[in-house]
Amino acid sequence: MSHGLVKRLSLCICTALLVASCAKQNKQAFYNTGIIYCSESNPVTFNPQLDTSSTTSDATSHQLYDRLLDFDPNSGRIVPSLASSWLVSDDGLTYAFQLRKDVWFHTTNYFKPTRNFNADDVIFSINRWRLRSHPYHYVSGGRYPYFESIGLAQNIASVERVNGYRVEITLKRRDSSFLSNLATDFAVILSEEYAEQLAEAGTPSKIDELPVGTGPFKFNSYRKDHFIKYLRHDNYWRTQALEEDDNGDSNLTPELQSLSQQQKLETPLVDQLIFDITPRSSLRLAKLMTGECDATAFPAQTELEVIRTEDDLTLAEKPGLNIGFWAFNTQRPPFDNPDVRRALAAAIDKNTLLEAVYFDSATRAKTLLPAASWAFQNDADDTAYNPVLARKLLADAGVAPGFSMTIWAMPVERAYNPNATKMAELIQRYLRDVGVEATIVSYDWTTFRRHLQEGLHDSVLIGWSADNGDPDNFYRPLLSCGAIPSGTNRAMWCNDDYDKLLNQALQTDDIEERTAIYRQVNRLLYERLPLVPIAHAYRYQAYRNELEGMTINPFGGVRFGGVEKTL
Repeated sequence: MSHGLVKRLSLCICTALLVASCAKQNKQAFYNTGIIYCSESNPVTFNPQLDTSSTTSDATSHQLYDRLLDFDPNSGRIVPSLASSWLVSDDGLTYAFQLRKDVWFHTTNYFKPTRNFNADDVIFSINRWRLRSHPYHYVSGGRYPYFESIGLAQNIASVERVNGYRVEITLKRRDSSFLSNLATDFAVILSEEYAEQLAEAGTPSKIDELPVGTGPFKFNSYRKDHFIKYLRHDNYWRTQALEEDDNGDSNLTPELQSLSQQQKLETPLVDQLIFDITPRSSLRLAKLMTGECDATAFPAQTELEVIRTEDDLTLAEKPGLNIGFWAFNTQRPPFDNPDVRRALAAAIDKNTLLEAVYFDSATRAKTLLPAASWAFQNDADDTAYNPVLARKLLADAGVAPGFSMTIWAMPVERAYNPNATKMAELIQRYLRDVGVEATIVSYDWTTFRRHLQEGLHDSVLIGWSADNGDPDNFYRPLLSCGAIPSGTNRAMWCNDDYDKLLNQALQTDDIEERTAIYRQVNRLLYERLPLVPIAHAYRYQAYRNELEGMTINPFGGVRFGGVEKTL
């Protein structure tokens, strides 16, 4: 890191420290209770079914809700959650879920449940995003981007209530990623009783604004651009299970006995949880250093060494299941031409991008899949820096020198791209060397994502963090035909051969067979190049030493169940 950069960073942090220190003195009582998390932005919604951004997932999925299934964050195995057990038919089409009893929804000042969780809530939650005829499908816009991107609704034939605590889901064709998709951040379970009350009152959209779930914390208040406040869910089912286990209850059910220790430790251990919305990274770090925040989102790469040197801070680090990439809008000429895309890929030096943007905290990406994936292909083909080839390909494609295009750069920091603007500036210089004039475009995060979905970009620097460990979770949302309307396919690329290979891979549970198919997928993507894979980044979580139980969740949003603050 250069001396000038260190000076600028130190000045920025010192200024922010002064601001944060004054703020802490004014709100000392508030910040001494519960856990305070410095978040980088506002959630788009309080229902993760409706949005795939990590900001929304962090604020909602594991704080407010549970799913039928979960991932063990240590092993990656699928483990029970609201479904205590499940059976799969011999043909792989019917899944029978036994549901957990004595699970209570949140009691708030706007909803008081009269019954506990049962099969009706599962059916309501799935059918809401699955069926266009469902009375709640079009509430809050009617878009369910994750489920749309993987085409899951089209593959579910039925969701049936066997009894109050048993549900059967039948598929039209085998899907080896089905259970993994039910464990993602987006497959949350809502309250049908709450939905019915809101419908009767004529305010159905409140289900996504004033949330009710079964998770470890319940919603209390939200002030946009300032904070979200959650309170402990005293009737949380995991808390009850843990208390029974601690008491040595010999009648503890086998499914509770089988819960991993990590799952048991997801109980709420503090009375309140505050998301302190702080867009500036330097101010988030300052708040962390002064103790105004206990943990912070997305520490900047330039701040990592500062955090490591602070005795009262911890920097957790883990290889990430993510991909940062440069996607071309393949529905816009000349980016519909693979040779043009290949030329632009040859114009950039990925190694330089990694050194300048990630500071040795990422590995070079050849394909969409990181090394942590079981389908990772180490010998996959990769693009190479070759400006001579880039000029030739552009000339052969009829793209004259002076051609102009846009590079959209994310306005927010993400592990998969901690500084999209800086990367865009570097790419801009590379493109100028081959006769292409690039303009960098950015907006606020909400507007940015909306315009991306509208297809207004020529190219975009963005990425993806895995919602589960299945390779399909990378390939399908990012580049399948069905993912274009959902907005997760930023290249807006549709290829029938690609989709056929993805579907073929889900017809078998044999890992070797699936890996062989994904090798064909990688070859096809290298030949057509709808996007340029750039980096697989490490994930970091910075927090104060007073927090115990804080870990990096490799599969989605941050979790504060099981986290305790000791003063």
